[in-house]
Amino acid sequence: MRLRLKIIATVSSLALVAFGTLAVSVNSSETGKIAQPPAGHPLDEIISGYNYRTPETQSLQDDDFENPGFIWVEKGEELWSTVDGAAGKSCESCHEDASETLKTAGAHFPKWNDDLGKPINLEQQINKCRTDQMQAKAWKWESEELLAMTAYTRMQSRGEPVKVEIDGKMKPFFEQGKDLYYTRVGQLDMACSNCHEDNYGNQIRSDLLSQGQTNGFPTYRLKWQKLGSTHRRFKGCMKNIRATPYAVGSDEFVNLELYIAYRGQGLKVEAPAVRN
Repeated sequence: MRLRLKIIATVSSLALVAFGTLAVSVNSSETGKIAQPPAGHPLDEIISGYNYRTPETQSLQDDDFENPGFIWVEKGEELWSTVDGAAGKSCESCHEDASETLKTAGAHFPKWNDDLGKPINLEQQINKCRTDQMQAKAWKWESEELLAMTAYTRMQSRGEPVKVEIDGKMKPFFEQGKDLYYTRVGQLDMACSNCHEDNYGNQIRSDLLSQGQTNGFPTYRLKWQKLGSTHRRFKGCMKNIRATPYAVGSDEFVNLELYIAYRGQGLKVEAPAVRN
């Protein structure tokens, strides 16, 4: 594959059990896996989920030839130049060399969209390009095609620091996402913050709770045995606390994604990451 030749190899299951503490070693000099928060940020330090994984899982992510997420990246590369739709275009027709035109794009979603009057995430932007520019059908959420294109496009921004806009037009949507993050829901009466702010670094069953950062999505989860989107992970968390999840692509999940991206400001994009 052309992509392979260009590349240089360079959470939580909720249960009614007590948390146990396990130390996590992080190093701010190691490839941007930890970042210093801006003023007013809710965290004292911003830590990638990479730091909470075993050395074996970290090794899988670090080696592009072993990272199972690259199956989808390679499929995305093929789709990039594949003509589809009534307009007779491919992604490459407009965006040309993705390594140049998308170098920073994946670090800035969700972002404002004037046509819709609200923020959209990367999956929605991909489908909007398909329907508006290519006159092709939108891909279904979690389809192999959308996962592949999301992985390929976001990987172009790997190493770029996450930075999303939260002011101006974005502010009310950001505030809605923040409210969702701290609102207790479900039969277990839990919020995102109960795990990913109050207990990160603590052990639950055989796993460690992370800060729930999204800089590695779309992510290959060993539990799933495939790549998955941020919104799939959100749904899984809500089901774990026995709450009714919002739909993938819903305004609620996009707003939550925006707020969590802000919580990871400064972390470098790792997609496709490997997690438990």
